[in-house]
Amino acid sequence: MRVLLLLLLPLSLAGATWPDDTPPDTDGRFYSQIKTVDPQATKKAKALYANLREMSSRYILFGHQDDLAYGVGWKEWPETRSDVKDVCGSFPAVFGWDLGKLGKGDKNLDTVRFTSMKNWMLEAYKMGGVNTVSWHLDNFVTDGSSWDVGDNVVAAILPGGAHHEAYKARLDVLAAFFKSLRTGFLFKHDIPIVFRPFHEHTGQWFWWGQPHCTPEQYKELWRFTVRYLRDEKEVHNLLYCYSTDVFKDKAHYLECYPGDDYVDILGLDDYRDVKPENDPTELTRQLRLLVEMAEERGKVAALTETGLESTPEENWWTGRLLRYIKADPVATRIAWVLVWRNARTGHHYAPYPGHGSVPDFLEFCRDPLILMEWQLPKLYKLDRKGMRQAEPFSSPKVLTVKP
Repeated sequence: MRVLLLLLLPLSLAGATWPDDTPPDTDGRFYSQIKTVDPQATKKAKALYANLREMSSRYILFGHQDDLAYGVGWKEWPETRSDVKDVCGSFPAVFGWDLGKLGKGDKNLDTVRFTSMKNWMLEAYKMGGVNTVSWHLDNFVTDGSSWDVGDNVVAAILPGGAHHEAYKARLDVLAAFFKSLRTGFLFKHDIPIVFRPFHEHTGQWFWWGQPHCTPEQYKELWRFTVRYLRDEKEVHNLLYCYSTDVFKDKAHYLECYPGDDYVDILGLDDYRDVKPENDPTELTRQLRLLVEMAEERGKVAALTETGLESTPEENWWTGRLLRYIKADPVATRIAWVLVWRNARTGHHYAPYPGHGSVPDFLEFCRDPLILMEWQLPKLYKLDRKGMRQAEPFSSPKVLTVKP
């Protein structure tokens, strides 16, 4: 049995411009007005940043971790596949990946082959979607995982530390991977990536988290990482995202903040406040604070990770996640929301065909605030007329949905 899902979302399509009335010109001066961590960021990376900023006042992109790599009951399908698409007829708009274990083997910590990942990242980009990358680095001192928190690893990999050269070697591998993400027929270009290193540091479960290093050590590590990738390795296709776990207030969020010159996107990972037993208004409160901090700095805000494992609440998508994002108009001004991966029936964060939350997820996708892949404007281009908004896309699209 097949179900037809009709989505009728109005959408501003031709690509956003930076909030400046100066029309773009051919020598690139218009792009120079888009302020990113990397002044030499590629035009496509700057266009993505400008579009995310402009669109976040009206829309939230939906994202999913490892979406093309595997799902519940399948892995590395011969054709492009996605649990999200199987359910609602569209891929997500944001695709999350992780580069942990890069340089130590051919697969990441979730057994995704790096060669396959690169192909999927290129495919996501060609769809018009956004690729965002986290980095679960192993412990440089013990060779344990990211969750091996002993031995003050941050101090050991900073300049002058015993493992600093090992860290630089890992950055060399990372830089080579980012620079290999190229596409184009006659003229190759680098695909933009949102890079989200050392995430959830307000928690204590990773070796870079609190209380395993001082705020100054964390800031120094972040700044060194940016400078090394940008200035030494000349990687220019990155937007840098600073993302905490849950936080108490603005001062707590900014305690380890490396500075506006080193951050493009302010993110939040929040699994706590979307659980049925916890207070969902905390999600709203933190998102409001996040957006305020981002907008004060001219940055983008995003809910970079969230989700309820196995989604036992059938109305979780609209009754909890969307409801408490929409509870405050400021909180809605996040650029995207990404849920974690679909590994198996007992560990998944997006629905799959036959799951009890599918009907509610379809309602979530229908909401005018949410954008999926098929609805995306051209995120990697700017409106060459210098217009801030284009005519909305209003044609209905019927998506074929599996039961």
